[in-house]
Amino acid sequence: MKRILAITLALVASLAQAAEVRYMLWDSDQQPAYRECARRFEQQHPDISIRFQQAGWADYWTALSTGFIAGTAPDVFVNHLAKFPELLKNGQLLDLAPLLRRDPVDPQAFMPGLFGIWGRDGGQYGLPKDWDMVALAVNLDMAERAGVTREELWSMTWNPVDGGSFERIARRLSRDVAGRSAADPGFDRRRVRVYGFQTPGPGGALGQTEWSHFAASMGFTLQDQPWAPRLHYDDPRLAQTLAYIAGLPGKGVSARFELTRSLGSAAMFIAGKAAMVPDGSWMVANFARNAHFRHAWVPLPVGPTGRRASMMNGLGDSIWAGSKVKEQAWAWVRFMASPQCQRLVADAGVTYPALRGMAELAVQAQARRGVDSAAFLAMSHERNFPMPIAEHGAEINDWVGTAIESVLIGKSDAATAMQTVDARVLRLLQP
Repeated sequence: MKRILAITLALVASLAQAAEVRYMLWDSDQQPAYRECARRFEQQHPDISIRFQQAGWADYWTALSTGFIAGTAPDVFVNHLAKFPELLKNGQLLDLAPLLRRDPVDPQAFMPGLFGIWGRDGGQYGLPKDWDMVALAVNLDMAERAGVTREELWSMTWNPVDGGSFERIARRLSRDVAGRSAADPGFDRRRVRVYGFQTPGPGGALGQTEWSHFAASMGFTLQDQPWAPRLHYDDPRLAQTLAYIAGLPGKGVSARFELTRSLGSAAMFIAGKAAMVPDGSWMVANFARNAHFRHAWVPLPVGPTGRRASMMNGLGDSIWAGSKVKEQAWAWVRFMASPQCQRLVADAGVTYPALRGMAELAVQAQARRGVDSAAFLAMSHERNFPMPIAEHGAEINDWVGTAIESVLIGKSDAATAMQTVDARVLRLLQP
């Protein structure tokens, strides 16, 4: 009995000494896979426990900010490149460079560009977690009824003058209340039942799913390199792109922005109000769960440069500079970036892990669940460009979003609006 008591007391003491690492993320779809990662991590590290915290995107950054101020922030959290500059400036991110010198991680093991984007001035402030790409979600039932084939969808072209085959297909997919398409005589663009294409909205400073891909397929580059203090919002190619998008509602191919401001393009797609919408690979699981009709993802159209284009964003796992369990947090971050954890995430099919080769496994997992998402892999071989990283992101996002909204509602012409906001941004970045 004494021996059993001693063992029990030793076990209790060991458990009492286990360090708890708090990990926060916003995507509830990813949580089950990472909980399985945590279970396996805890088996290998019985002195560390992982406690999950989750908040939806709308509340996530507010919760983090509150935690930073109160000293109760999670030890590890999912970081976004749009938030990276502000967090770095405010000293909230632990520099991982010294830890990486001691415990090396091969930057070449990740998809190109994902590792370096989390560094600045010799420091490293996150390890790559996953990556995303933009493609078009298409209602296959509607496409079939309109006589639009998969081959046509995969070979669309676009230009800002007449819209190319992309607009011709969008017209065929649009339907008024009498069932006529926008390609038919007598189409009533004032009484549209299904829109062939729906833009998600203004898109703020980035336009990730809204306009960046169209403009980039014309050769537009928003930022020459990360942290460069110049964002090219005055490029005429961007103005042409925005003018084109703003003109689609007048043709009955898209809904007016005022009518979709609250609903959003994803909800319109799921509700059968839009036949084709641009969105990111992070929406694959959401659409698979909520869109109760046959649908597939197809590549974005080829632009005037002869290439497709998509912003490539990569999330990272960062450690809070105020964490009291930095070593244990580092062990967890390294494990999440390991093949063991990333394979579990790939098999869940909810995102494309950052390590090379894992995206193919995720696409296979999605295919087993009846989701055709190969278009994202196709897009990863096209012109991919990073999300711009610059100081004063919040102000720029508000200013540019407001300017683009004024174009979408017909209050401003695109060239004037973008030249005006560009001058304002330039004064902020280069005072």
